[in-house]
Amino acid sequence: MIGKLDEHISYIKNFKSKDIDEIESLKIQFLGRKGIINDLFSEFKNVPSDQKKEYGQKINELKNLAQIKYDELKSVNSTSTKSISEDLTKPGFPISKGTLHPITIIKNQIIEIFSKVGFELSEGPEIEDDWHNFTALNLPKHHPARDMQDTFFIQQDPDILLRTHTSSVQVRYLENNTPPLKILSPGRVYRNEAISSRSHCIFHQVEGIYVDENVSFADLKQMILYFTKSMFGKSKLRFRPSFFPFTEPSAEVDIYWGLETETDYRITKGTGWLEIMGCGMVDPQVLENCNIDSEKYTGYAFGLGIERIAMLIYQIPDIRLFFENDVRFLNQFKS
Repeated sequence: MIGKLDEHISYIKNFKSKDIDEIESLKIQFLGRKGIINDLFSEFKNVPSDQKKEYGQKINELKNLAQIKYDELKSVNSTSTKSISEDLTKPGFPISKGTLHPITIIKNQIIEIFSKVGFELSEGPEIEDDWHNFTALNLPKHHPARDMQDTFFIQQDPDILLRTHTSSVQVRYLENNTPPLKILSPGRVYRNEAISSRSHCIFHQVEGIYVDENVSFADLKQMILYFTKSMFGKSKLRFRPSFFPFTEPSAEVDIYWGLETETDYRITKGTGWLEIMGCGMVDPQVLENCNIDSEKYTGYAFGLGIERIAMLIYQIPDIRLFFENDVRFLNQFKS
């Protein structure tokens, strides 16, 4: 038995190879679970008592030698192979960058446009009370205009709700600040929209308000002209009379989008005109509700949906794409 061990030790000492497969076979042959060394340990009980000590030392020597031989050959040949087949100075693959959501991109563009003319950002809670969301904006309880905004109320408290517009942010700001003031209020709003398969209960708005002495509708028209030129590169506007409880007079704003492509015909229904926002002069009663002297101050307000603007600019056909978190969709907006 001792002689067989010496043969194995001699074989390991003289073993040479540059073939990775042969080196791995050596490891399996001697160090594997069913390898030679395990078999030799199994035979230990049959070794005569006077040879057990020497036999045990030889097995340990063989095991250590096999491991050392394998590690040396593997290290040398792995490095050699890598140096031949791979350029170690070659830069690694770049980490893929993420992308902003298209709604965030458009929101940031809108904020940048208005910040250049002095508008400051103002944010407020998404869970709002009835006063700031409705009553202070000329929408008292049971007012028929509340039907325009199908609202999510909190069941335990009928005066607490998910805000239906970011005008509530403007009310909070007006209550705590003195004119002149010029603020922009972007954020999520919630309405129980169920009028079509493309509706969604969560969407995003940007609303602006400017209150100072001698603010006129002409100032409002000039501001909207500035915005449409900056955002769309279009300056042909149309103001249509409309109704909003918190502005008087009120108007819907259309831009002339054109009829150059088939898509233009589809989105403008063949007219070339496209509605983009609502606006108006702040109702004096709203100013009074916020403790601002309506005899001294006037103001204008406007609001637009971010999803609508994003769909126009990026020609996105379905609003639901914004909310599906499909990476293939989002990757199209990498800068």
